[in-house]
Amino acid sequence: MSRYYWDKKTEADDLKKIEVHWLKRHRYLDPGVYLKSGQLLWEYKWSGTTHSIGITSSTLDTHEGGPHVAFNYTQTSPRTDEKTAFNYKVWLTSTPCRFGGKRWWFICPLTKNGVPCGRRVATLYKDGDYFGCRHCYNLTYDSRNQNRRSALYSLFNSFNYSQRLEKLYIHPLRPIYRGELTRRARRIITLKHKLDGNMSLLSQVGR
Repeated sequence: MSRYYWDKKTEADDLKKIEVHWLKRHRYLDPGVYLKSGQLLWEYKWSGTTHSIGITSSTLDTHEGGPHVAFNYTQTSPRTDEKTAFNYKVWLTSTPCRFGGKRWWFICPLTKNGVPCGRRVATLYKDGDYFGCRHCYNLTYDSRNQNRRSALYSLFNSFNYSQRLEKLYIHPLRPIYRGELTRRARRIITLKHKLDGNMSLLSQVGR
């Protein structure tokens, strides 16, 4: 049975989150996007409830202050049933990719003690009224609360690494570009090393 290290941190796995990867996959971050609007849904099968927020994006430097994503949603107070509407922007920034193109990031919109966070992050979580980074909300993950020496933890990691490797192998692999390993090839090598390490640990536990 796994041990858990109990602390006061909220687990990020249980919160609503918005990922840059999701926005990119649904073409909110395509080059030259003036205004693209849509909706993000969270479905909870155990309760049968659905939550949603409206999303509007722009990747133009000249539109309304620069690249951003606007979130629009209504929140109901569990104590008073009073509804509050939220509509605010989260600014975007980008970094160049090694082999061309760009990678987008959120700029965390939260402030602490009057000081803006401003961290560049790929995922925003909702542990309050607004979406923000895991550092501002002091979040942890379920996997970090488990004993890292347990066989169950190693088995979970091995399964996770195997799944990630399968995704990387979906498309044909180009291992070398201009005499250097491609990013995907480096990720595959790193995951293989981690998977081998976990399998070695599991074999020792099983003795």
